[in-house]
Amino acid sequence: MIPSTQLSWVQTDQLRRACGILLDQLGLGPVESPWRTAFAGKGVRLRAYHPKCRGPALVIVSAPIKRPYIWDLSPKVSVVRRGLERGWRVFLIEWLERKDEDRGLADYADRLIVDCLDAIRGETNLPRVTLVGHSIGGTLAAVCSAIHPERVAGLMLLETPLKFGDDAGSLGHLATLTPTVRLREVFRTIPGTLLDIAAVTALPWSFVLMPYVDAVLIATRPTNIATHLRVRRWTLDETPLPGHLFEEVVDRLYREDRFYRGTLIVNRRRASPEAVTMPLLTVLGADSRIVPLASAVLLHEKAPSREKRLLRYGGDPGVALPHVGTLVGESAHRHLWPDALQWLWAHTAD
Repeated sequence: MIPSTQLSWVQTDQLRRACGILLDQLGLGPVESPWRTAFAGKGVRLRAYHPKCRGPALVIVSAPIKRPYIWDLSPKVSVVRRGLERGWRVFLIEWLERKDEDRGLADYADRLIVDCLDAIRGETNLPRVTLVGHSIGGTLAAVCSAIHPERVAGLMLLETPLKFGDDAGSLGHLATLTPTVRLREVFRTIPGTLLDIAAVTALPWSFVLMPYVDAVLIATRPTNIATHLRVRRWTLDETPLPGHLFEEVVDRLYREDRFYRGTLIVNRRRASPEAVTMPLLTVLGADSRIVPLASAVLLHEKAPSREKRLLRYGGDPGVALPHVGTLVGESAHRHLWPDALQWLWAHTAD
């Protein structure tokens, strides 16, 4: 039986999803590229988008908090399509909700990603891939790259928290106050709405006020309005987070900063910045409140990779949330992605 407290949060998640479905019916849902399932396991699905491409493999590691179509929001602002246009074989790792398992970093940063990489190798005969991640999805990609550097040809991290502790900003401060054990006792999976409220509490400017400011800025620009509303629709697609993963992210990463310190052990393997030896492309976003500069850039400086590049994204109107601007901003798709994909191809293609 589901406890009444958990049931009320589940119902809130369902209500938010219902509002999102209404926006879909008004034509404001995502316009995704065709894809097929290349692999499906317990808690993960690998999407493949490359019917004719013969280039290297670009593997998107989505964040486990919301659904992954933010990477493929509409044809004009789709990272998936930018990759396909330039000949990459594009894959996306999608996390699936499972109520019968409580998975942690050993699954999300290692086992499930490696299962997908094995499937890609079986399909393409490519022993190495380029991993791309945004926000906490980038954190998972970085940890996996540190554990399995022989499987990763290149790594691209966008607005990704990597140095935690005192450098993690307001979200890090909130994490230090979060009673993870108690939450895990109450909720087997942490409701998406609860995570959303926590983010709003820590950063009301970024998550509450900025969408309204953005709406005013693009009131006379219909194309930007469509993207803005699609992003707002995406924010309603909450995904519950496994309690074990939530606890480990808060305790091992935010509180103890184990990855940056080189003391993070995942499946008996040590994950540290010193193991990030592949070509590394780091993108700094427009809103440093969510991922402070130090949190994103210090690992870039510490990693021993001989090929490293740092790009800055200045922002776009119409993205609703500046934190996802690198994925859906017009200038990001005109300038950032062509530049980044060209650099990655030059430094990772065998």
